[in-house]
Order: sequence, then C-alpha cells, then structure tokens
Amino acid sequence: MSDRHFDLLATRFAEKIYGGAKGAIRLAVLQADLIEVLPDRPLRVLDIGAGLGHMSLWLAERGHQVTLAEPAEPMLDSARQRFADAGQSATFIQASWQQLLGQLTEPYDLVICHAVLEWLAEPHAILPVLHQLTQKDGWLSLAFYNRDALIYRNLLKGHFRKMRKNDMAGEKQSLTPQQPLDPRELAAQLEPLWRVETQSGVRVFHDYMPPEFQARVQLADLLEMELAHRRHPAFAGLGRYLHWMCKPQ
Repeated sequence: MSDRHFDLLATRFAEKIYGGAKGAIRLAVLQADLIEVLPDRPLRVLDIGAGLGHMSLWLAERGHQVTLAEPAEPMLDSARQRFADAGQSATFIQASWQQLLGQLTEPYDLVICHAVLEWLAEPHAILPVLHQLTQKDGWLSLAFYNRDALIYRNLLKGHFRKMRKNDMAGEKQSLTPQQPLDPRELAAQLEPLWRVETQSGVRVFHDYMPPEFQARVQLADLLEMELAHRRHPAFAGLGRYLHWMCKPQ
C-alpha cells in the first residue's frame, strides 16, 4: 500500500469535506484549540498536507507567516487561488512529507498535520519528521481520523460482518481513509517524541445524528454544542477526528 494523494479528487474533496456542517465543525474545533494555546505573536507555520488551504489562510489572516506543503497539484492550485482571492501571501511547496527535510532548513513555531496520517502507508514514519520540523519550544497540531469512531458508527449501522472481518479501510476511490488510527497505538508511538497537551474530539455527535435532525438544526447551535462537548470525558473519544496539540519532548 502506498500513500494516498488527491490529484484527481480536489473538487469532490472540496464539496464533501468543506461543503457543509462537517467542514464548519472541523474548522471551528481546530481553530478554537489553536487560539487557546498559541502565543500572541507572529509565528512561522508549516502546514503539511495543506489541501485546499483553509487552515493556512485563517492563520495567514491572523498575521502568521505560512508555508503550505501539498503533494497534489490541483489541491495546491486551489489553495493558491484561495489566498489570492483573500489578498494574502504564503509560500507554496508541491512536495510530499518525505521530501520536506531536503527542502526546509529551519524548524517552525507551529507545524500543522491535519488529516494526513490516515492516508499514509506507514503513518508512524512521519512522526520523527514532524519532530525535526518543529522548534524545541514549538507546537504540533495533529488531527487524525479516529478508528474508535468508525467502529462505533459501524456498530450503530449493524455492519457486523464488516466488524468481524476487522476491515475499517475505505474503498480505493472513496474519501474514507485507508488507515484509520487507533488513538492508543498513536499515543504510544508519539510518547518518545511528543507530549500531548490538549485533546479534542472533532464532530463528537453530529455524524451520529439522524439525517432529519441534521437538516433541522441551526449551524450556530451545532457549532456551540460541538465546541462545548469537544473535551467531554464521555464524548471526546467519539469524535470522527481527534485533534491533539503536542509539544516536543
């Protein structure tokens, strides 16, 4: 199995991930977590697997110096256009994570790695690279697709045959990740290099709501409740994604 890039799926990715409430919740939780811990000064930021540039643009608009690294050219082109439309500047690099150490010489105050690990053939292999790219007093913002949430959703749907096969990978051309991560395994892999300072669930209840309830609820109310419960001890671990803010050991 090889790493998955989104060269041919940029438009579908944009519609599916950021075309509605799911994307709004994702951005709201990630941004709230970042605001909580980042120092109040301009930072050098590296966004690995930057995709369409939503998070990077938000950070650029807050005065940070942003570098976007993305292997899929259509995604990077969309990010460039998004920055141009907003009148913001950034550095754009078309590169996979494996190529970054050869191109970047100075570590960053903040490294973003959102929804990347679950698309990698060997997710743990990126962790030392992230460490080398982060300043000793910097931050890593790590968001990943939560295997526990996928298991729970399959249980709720009665997909017991799939559960018995223990096959959680998405179809080849789907946007369901190929490597959903077990949070306990990832925590053990992080431990030698990183200290997890905060943990939040992203979409801790929205994706479990019946569609008719999703259609009726107001987005503002949805965001309020997702933010309020993102660290609830009973619900945070059900987040479709988990977001960990980490400091280097």
